[in-house]
Amino acid sequence: MEEKITEGHKAGFVNIVGNPNVGKSTLMNDLVGERVSIITSKAQTTRHRIMGIVNTPEYQIVFSDTPGVLAPKYKLQESMLGYSEGALTDADVLLYVTDVVEDPTKNAEFLGKVAKEKVPVLLVINKIDLLKGGQGELEVIVARWKELLPNAEVFPTSAKEHFNVSNLMGRIVELLPQNPPYFGKDALTDKPARFFVTEIIREKILLNYDKEVPYSAEVIVEKFDEKEGAIHIMAVIYVERDSQKGILIGKAGSKLKKVGTEARKDIETFFGKSVYLELFVKVEPNWRNRENKLRSFGYIE
Repeated sequence: MEEKITEGHKAGFVNIVGNPNVGKSTLMNDLVGERVSIITSKAQTTRHRIMGIVNTPEYQIVFSDTPGVLAPKYKLQESMLGYSEGALTDADVLLYVTDVVEDPTKNAEFLGKVAKEKVPVLLVINKIDLLKGGQGELEVIVARWKELLPNAEVFPTSAKEHFNVSNLMGRIVELLPQNPPYFGKDALTDKPARFFVTEIIREKILLNYDKEVPYSAEVIVEKFDEKEGAIHIMAVIYVERDSQKGILIGKAGSKLKKVGTEARKDIETFFGKSVYLELFVKVEPNWRNRENKLRSFGYIE
C-alpha cells in the first residue's frame, strides 16, 4: 500500500563525515534505527558510502555514512577519501562527527573544507560517556571545536548510550528543505541485499583476525538465491597473499568455519530467513592498488 505523502513534505540528504573511529556508523545506525553500517572497534570499517533512509509521512531523510577521512596510502583509500569529499558537495545538512578524545587539529585540511560549507553543519561530539571531568571538561572541548568550526551547531552525544540523539534528529528534521521523497517510502537503503551480506561477512573478518588480514580482505557474493523461507549464498573472500589465505582458513578450516557461523547467524537475523552460507578464499595479488580490480569490486565508478 502506497504511504500517503503529506503537504509540505520535507526530504534531504544528511551526510555524516569525520575521522575514523569516532562512532559515525554507530550514530548512523542509531538515527536510522536499523543496523545499516557495520560497526567494529577497528578503524576504516566503512569502505563505501552507505545510505540509510528514514521515512515518516512528513519527511524522508537520506543519511549517508562515509569512510573515515585519512591520508591515502593506496588506491583503495584514495577511492574512500573521494567518497568523503564527495559528501561535502551533495549534502543538505552535514554532520561532522568527532569525539571527546580526538585531537581537533587532525586532518586540518578536510576540516577547513567543512568550515567553508554553506549548508548547515551540525558538530556532533560523540562518546561524552567517556568524560570523567563533567561539564567543565566538556565546555573546554566545545570551545576548542567552536574555534575551528565557528558556524556549526554543537551536539554533545553518546550514540552508544542514545544520549541526545533524539534532539539531534529533531534539529535535522527542522533543517530539511521541502521536497518530495527521493526514494520509495518503504526504502531503508539504496544498497542491494548482497551488499549487506558482504558487509556482515567483512565485519566478522574484522572481529576475528588482526594485523593486515582484515584490510587485505574483500568479499564478493557470487550467488544469492532467495526462496520463500531460505537463502542460499556463496561468497568469495579475496586476499592479497597466500599467507593471508592460510591465516583466514585456519587449521583444518576452523577459523573460516567460525567466521561463516557468526556471519550466517547475523544474515539470518537481517533477512528473517534461514541461510545456507558457503565461503571460499582466493588470492588476488595487490588488489588494493589495481584499478581494474577496484573497479570490479565496486570502488571505482
